[in-house]
Amino acid sequence: MTNIPSPETRWTGAVTAVEDPPLLSQPATRFRDRRDAGRQLAALLEPYRSEHPVIVAMPRGGVPVAAEVARALDAPLDVAVVRKIGAPQNPEFAIGAIAENAVRLLSEHTTRALGLTEAEVNALIARAEEELADYVHRYRGRRPAIDLTARTVILIDDGLATGHSAHAALLSLRARGAARLILAVPVAAAESVRTLASLLDDVVCVEQPEEMWAVGYWYQDFAPTSDAEVAAALDQATRQAQHRPSSSSVEGREVTITAGAVSLGGEWSVPTNARAVVVFAHGSGSGRHSPRNRAVARSLNHAGYATLLLDLLTEAEALDRRNVFDVPLLASRLIAASDWLKTQPDAAALPLAYFGASTGAAAALTAAASLGARVGAVVSRGGRPDLAVDLARVTAPTLLIVGGADREVLELNRLAQSELRCPSELAVVPGAGHLFEEPGALERVSALAISWLDRSFATEPDRALAR
Repeated sequence: MTNIPSPETRWTGAVTAVEDPPLLSQPATRFRDRRDAGRQLAALLEPYRSEHPVIVAMPRGGVPVAAEVARALDAPLDVAVVRKIGAPQNPEFAIGAIAENAVRLLSEHTTRALGLTEAEVNALIARAEEELADYVHRYRGRRPAIDLTARTVILIDDGLATGHSAHAALLSLRARGAARLILAVPVAAAESVRTLASLLDDVVCVEQPEEMWAVGYWYQDFAPTSDAEVAAALDQATRQAQHRPSSSSVEGREVTITAGAVSLGGEWSVPTNARAVVVFAHGSGSGRHSPRNRAVARSLNHAGYATLLLDLLTEAEALDRRNVFDVPLLASRLIAASDWLKTQPDAAALPLAYFGASTGAAAALTAAASLGARVGAVVSRGGRPDLAVDLARVTAPTLLIVGGADREVLELNRLAQSELRCPSELAVVPGAGHLFEEPGALERVSALAISWLDRSFATEPDRALAR
């Protein structure tokens, strides 16, 4: 493919891909649907929130994905409309593509092979330009395109196969004045990412296999997105932008929770219209100031979940390492915090979930076994579920997240999962160690946790977690 002269671009970021591709002999399904893919992608894009980006979707399939990202990042949503230039006898066979702002990509090799004259090529381009104008009107209506001048722009599609349409879209976004361009897709062919690298400042993807096959291969539900759905998503995003507060941050407040004879410190954060509350159970003597759990908690807040970051031990108790491994003690403190939530007006009606790390994961599962149906989900990050009491009695859907380089803990999690009788999954983040300090690893933890909680607390029948 040859392209028109484009503005100078640069490549300053690293490709974010934190999962190994599946073996093609095994099911490759990674996303339940485009909304699920969007939520997972949004967690990886959380670091861009501070840049106040504009989210731009590739219609049609990229719009449901982008709508979830725009909602999670409190960002405006627009579209980058691209139309292919079809061959005369076979319109489905593309000889090029066009996009807004007079962007044209044309394969000179293909036009020569087909024996097309300049006049014939110009006629095909003119036909594609008419289609482009029609689709722009369908999607935006009377809304003007969002001004991208000097903005960070995140281009989103439901997957990247050949990359030809994305190439045209990226040139169009540069022409619209974008200062930084990030391509974000749930799944991308590695070769296509390499081809587009010179046009981008960063690429973010959940999966980047060397052998991708079709984009739909990675989805359970890959039903077509209609033009009406695209227009509706853009309308909704416009309405949300009109009512968006000046600051989207969720403010936390310090709380004190009584557990027996001791008082425990906590931080309570409740976003508007929270869908559930997640209580964090820290391990290894850490508490509510743990930077890793605070980072995950912020992502959960932005995804619509209230969080309670809690010190399970007092400062004096934490000095005795035996208390760190006293799982029944830690679990009793977690149950006390759960009882405290029932007394809070902004939490009493919310479903309950636990997020545990290290020995805190054992405490979370022990408390879940004791409380039964009161706990709707459990997530463990680098946890020690093998230390939990009564694993077989846990009924809450449980997600075990372990770093691929944390081999001993990974094996312990595998053994613990074999004892669980509830719905459970073991998610391995390749290359990550016990603390998930590697680039992108903690963001991947957030994405996995949000997806699991969304599934566990889904209300629509088609989103319900299989039990």
